[in-house]
Amino acid sequence: MTAIDTRPGPDLAAIKQKQQATWSSGDYHMIGTQILITAERLIESLDVRSTERVLDVATGSGNAALAAARRGCDVTGVDYVPALLEHARQRAAAEVVEATFVEGDAEALPFRDDSFDVVTSVFGAMFAPDQPRTARELARVSRTGGRIGLVAHTPGGFIGQLFETNARHVAPAPGLMSPILWGTEERLGELFDGRIAELRTRTRHFVFRYRSPEAYLEYWRRWYGPTLKTFEAVGPDGEAALSQDLVNLVARFNVATDGSMVVPSEYLEAVITTR
Repeated sequence: MTAIDTRPGPDLAAIKQKQQATWSSGDYHMIGTQILITAERLIESLDVRSTERVLDVATGSGNAALAAARRGCDVTGVDYVPALLEHARQRAAAEVVEATFVEGDAEALPFRDDSFDVVTSVFGAMFAPDQPRTARELARVSRTGGRIGLVAHTPGGFIGQLFETNARHVAPAPGLMSPILWGTEERLGELFDGRIAELRTRTRHFVFRYRSPEAYLEYWRRWYGPTLKTFEAVGPDGEAALSQDLVNLVARFNVATDGSMVVPSEYLEAVITTR
């Protein structure tokens, strides 16, 4: 007879609260501006039209939302970090484009069913702790025959390995599936099962460029919430070991030979046509 596992599941509400604090620390806008190309590519892959309604989920400081707005779409961006939304509004004003930015949760989107022609998320929704619920929300607000466009780090890519490195020093919350699994076609098939009329994926790269690996580490310790919080968690006693592991990680991927850092970072771009 098989024993029944009666252990409680993860406290998703507490995990989400901690994640929100993580992404509110540092300033993800300073990272987002370096990966703008991924959002521009996604919007082109989605072939958005100026007549379409676009929702960008976990918009951050608005990369994908603004890319769609530049193409004349009716655009809304949603995120649960108010400071990032303010960055997005300032960017829209500076570019003289129209987009609405609202506070909200990827697991409980504040929109009606079938509200959007196109739903996007660039390195965003993948981090929500309840993956199936998040996928259901993305599909719910997308109209039948609409498109969902996703960009996610792959497990073997630089950022996927960055999270693996962090996890060796600070264990992730137990019971959660890794967000990096969104960077696999298999996991997307599971998450959006029943809503996929067509799934198109391609593996792409963007490139991180810094004066040196040490300059990269200093920048990310200051601005990237997950790195900042990992260093806080290990404290002074673990700082040297974490720093060395991160510099070693850069060395694995670095293609520069002049002392600088040039690191191609692999990601999966996915376009789902909904049914």
